[in-house]
Amino acid sequence: MNVVRVWVAVTALALAGILPAVSQARAPGARTAHTVKSARMTMDQAVKMVEARFKARVVRADTRRQGGRVIYVMRLLDRNGRVFTVRVDASSGTVL
Repeated sequence: MNVVRVWVAVTALALAGILPAVSQARAPGARTAHTVKSARMTMDQAVKMVEARFKARVVRADTRRQGGRVIYVMRLLDRNGRVFTVRVDASSGTVL
C-alpha cells in the first residue's frame, strides 16, 4: 500500500512541476561531460533556441556523436499535440 502512495505522490509532484523538467534530460554523465567539452552550444542553449523557433516544448533531449561531431537530438511537443524530432549540430547551432 505504501508503494502506491509513494507512486501517487511522485506523480503528483511531477505533474505540478516540482520535480526537474523532462527537458532537462541528458545522456549518462560521462558521455555528456565528454561531448559538451567539444561543443560550442550547450544543450540548454539548443533547447531554448529550438523551443522558440518551433513554438513547441522539448520533452526529451539526448547528446549523440554522429560522423565525428556532436549532435543534440530533441523530441518536441507542439500545442496541437504533434510530436516531432529536431537535430542540432552542437558546434554550429545549425538545425539539421
